[in-house]
Amino acid sequence: MLIRKPADLRYSDVTPKQFYLNRRRFLAAGSAIAGAWALPTPAGAITKIDNVKKSGYTVNEKITSRADITSYNNYYEFGTDKADPSHYANTLRPSPWHVQVSGLVERPKTFDLDSIMKIAPLEERIYRHRCVERWSIVVPWIGFPLAALLKEVEPLSKAKYVAFQTLLDKTQMPLWNRAGIELPYVEGLRLDEAMHPLALLVVGLYGETLPNQNGAPFRLVVPWKYGFKSIKSIVKITLTDKQPPTTWNITNAQEYGFYSNVNPEVDHPRWSQAQERRLGELFMRKTVKFNGYGDQVASLYTGMDLRKNY
Repeated sequence: MLIRKPADLRYSDVTPKQFYLNRRRFLAAGSAIAGAWALPTPAGAITKIDNVKKSGYTVNEKITSRADITSYNNYYEFGTDKADPSHYANTLRPSPWHVQVSGLVERPKTFDLDSIMKIAPLEERIYRHRCVERWSIVVPWIGFPLAALLKEVEPLSKAKYVAFQTLLDKTQMPLWNRAGIELPYVEGLRLDEAMHPLALLVVGLYGETLPNQNGAPFRLVVPWKYGFKSIKSIVKITLTDKQPPTTWNITNAQEYGFYSNVNPEVDHPRWSQAQERRLGELFMRKTVKFNGYGDQVASLYTGMDLRKNY
């Protein structure tokens, strides 16, 4: 049996829509044989979110369809094919849920979902996103600034970084041992990045609660960085004075740096990052530095060599 090493994982360009839809149909047929755990996430698990205000954070671009956003995902705990999470993530139990926030803080807390939803008013923000695999999307997220949660625990002056950890529950994630990466999934930001108003804690999309494959019930979205920085299904947040390890940097540091800001001037070792394809579209478009959010975030990196600190 051939076992792929993490560094050998293949990242392809965007799969033409007709091919991945056919693959989804094939997987759906196979799931009936595999058992209930392999069935798609039940539609009944998704509910409408009320009292969401429209935000000034938006883009004048076509929103990617909900069907594409919920069927073409990276969530390796539920399979490494883009169609896998939409079929295998129904085993994730997003309620009850707790998020532990600790480390270099004045008031460490453990939040449940009810308390998370009350931290700050929920708003809809339409963000561009750019995946390191050269595809991009535009999504109407529902959430609130990460800064609001961090202020609840009062970071100490010694805190310089924020570390995040995804749930790892082998009973809920039966494909975890096929992920090809070290688990649990971990990510991190500098504290000033985490406190930036664009950094969003997300509880929904398209007016509804998050589907499991999109990181239910609670995930991060950092729109000026490549998509793998936007960690899903968070259970632990730790403030620290040291740069935290991150999953893809652990897996292959040559290809995935800590910062991972969208930068068309810095190629991935195996392909150019100068162009991208919007999911659902045929033609490539130019990639924009910081994914188009340079006016808001470029000052965070003043004086840094963004080729060295990729």
